[in-house]
Amino acid sequence: MIEILCEYITDILIGVGYTMLVALIGTIVGLIIGVLIGVYRTIPDPKNKFVKVLKKIGDYILTAYVEIFRGTPMMVQAMVIFWGFAKLNNGQTLDVTVSGLIIVSINTGAYMAEIVRGGIISIDKGQFEGAHALGLTHSQTMFQVVLPQALRNILPSVSNEFVINIKDTSVLNVIGFTELFFVAKDIVTQTYKTFETYLLVAIVYFILTFSISMLLRFIERKMDGNKNYKVLGSQNMDAESYVKEVNNG
Repeated sequence: MIEILCEYITDILIGVGYTMLVALIGTIVGLIIGVLIGVYRTIPDPKNKFVKVLKKIGDYILTAYVEIFRGTPMMVQAMVIFWGFAKLNNGQTLDVTVSGLIIVSINTGAYMAEIVRGGIISIDKGQFEGAHALGLTHSQTMFQVVLPQALRNILPSVSNEFVINIKDTSVLNVIGFTELFFVAKDIVTQTYKTFETYLLVAIVYFILTFSISMLLRFIERKMDGNKNYKVLGSQNMDAESYVKEVNNG
């Protein structure tokens, strides 16, 4: 394993770089897709019948997208999208890096749509009612009141999806994408050291996912703030007394 690492360290680092690139961008784009779908699904039914029918059609299309991409393996999706593009373009295939980004983003978007929907549902209805009472439109309510709270609630799920994407990029080797697992297969064909190579790659995957998990948990704790806080002031306290209490710690 040490010999393989020393000899192929450059190739392994390239594979790690592509793996992290696709996982990170795919998660970010997938989250954006999920937010857009989540917001769309919460739009109140329009009064205009024609617009209402259009919204229903959009709902059916988005539901089909979510169910299809959540109900089929990413490896199959990669083959269908990659070779489907080639079939529509007289055999001209799409760049494998671009293909990998599209596949992971679309797949992640389907899962993020349900995660975001759950985050929005978890917000108390009083938040919506209060925002509407203040005169905010639906879009203002979603982006200024609801989504900031929902995104905080779903942060652990988003972090988990990122970690999953780091591992799931390995399926992209079926279209020739040079991620970590593809590099491992190439090393095996050159050295015939199957067990040692894949054990080394497994360790690298574990280091990546464990490090990212610890980093994301640290960020979550920082966002939670200090749990040991003191509530200052009261409704019956005047401004001068409140300032004194704050200054006294």
